[in-house]
Amino acid sequence: MTNAISSTVLRDARRVVVKVGSSLVTNEGRGLDEAAIGEWCRQMALLVRSGVEIIMVSSGAIAEGMKRLGWTTRPSAIHELQAAAAVGQMGLAQMYETKLRESGLGSAQVLLTHADLADRERYLNARSTLLTLLKLGVVPVINENDTVVNDEIKFGDNDTLGALVANLVEADALVILTDQKGLFTADPRKDPNAQFVHQAQAGDPALEVMAGGAGSSLGRGGMITKILAAKRAAGSGASTVIAWGRESNALIRLSQGEAIGTLLVAPTQKTQARKQWMADHLQMRGAVVVDAGAATKVRDEGKSLLPIGMVQVEGDFSRGDVIAVRDPSGQEIARGLANYSSAEARLLCRKPSSEFEALLGYAAEPEMLHRDNLVLMR
Repeated sequence: MTNAISSTVLRDARRVVVKVGSSLVTNEGRGLDEAAIGEWCRQMALLVRSGVEIIMVSSGAIAEGMKRLGWTTRPSAIHELQAAAAVGQMGLAQMYETKLRESGLGSAQVLLTHADLADRERYLNARSTLLTLLKLGVVPVINENDTVVNDEIKFGDNDTLGALVANLVEADALVILTDQKGLFTADPRKDPNAQFVHQAQAGDPALEVMAGGAGSSLGRGGMITKILAAKRAAGSGASTVIAWGRESNALIRLSQGEAIGTLLVAPTQKTQARKQWMADHLQMRGAVVVDAGAATKVRDEGKSLLPIGMVQVEGDFSRGDVIAVRDPSGQEIARGLANYSSAEARLLCRKPSSEFEALLGYAAEPEMLHRDNLVLMR
């Protein structure tokens, strides 16, 4: 691909999610970097005045809380992490409010957990709130609600959160500002032959091979989380740029079409909004394992999943819950809304629809997951 494509993707973006990592926000843990945050806010203000809608996803609450509490090592106990987040969130919100206000913009703090987006009604409420704030010219500053979150409802990292927010509001682009120039074919700190990747397609499996692990003791992410975030954001049609956060005027130059960092281009086809919501579930309440024939019909032929093709039911779920579909090797091939509970599904495994009424006492849908309520996981 050429840089002409990159210039078009970012230059034409009208709604952008900007995610900034902990190491940048807190200057490698030394405390909130007032100058850097002020600079990003200045650039965002210029973009808003030019007609671009901006949502900020900012890490840094735990790191700032550690600084304020005098902790030099990130704690492992969940209650200590939550305490650090509670302390740090005060300073983080105050800093963004001050800097955005200096640039003539209002701000709003929005704290999310995965549970907020896993529930369809709360998902729609969050979407409506964010879209209303954008219409009002206010910049939402989003972070994971670390003060109440646990491993069962975590996003895992703010790269993932940035992608989910991009999907939530159907953003045109996700910009991930980090402490690296972008993606390399290998870790440039270890491999002198590593080549910079200027542009690729989001979701290309080769990108995950290139990406390394976490590069900072402060944050939870690494380049791999950014690659996976770009893949997830592409589901709603958002392309992703991974760029150095201290690059001069990076946001402005990207909006003008300049090629900065690594651009991961989204495929042109967008997932329908309801199916995108299903795809964005990070934790499933359960799953069904299907035989090879059923896997082929669902994955390759776009068919509904019938109980006769199910060989095993995992977990405890209710009718209407989002569940995963796994092939015989255990790979997730799809997910969707269950027409039957886990207890009912166990009775229906390998059974034709003609036997449903005798087994359950009633006959509902012939499918376990209807194709209209099912999304393939590529």
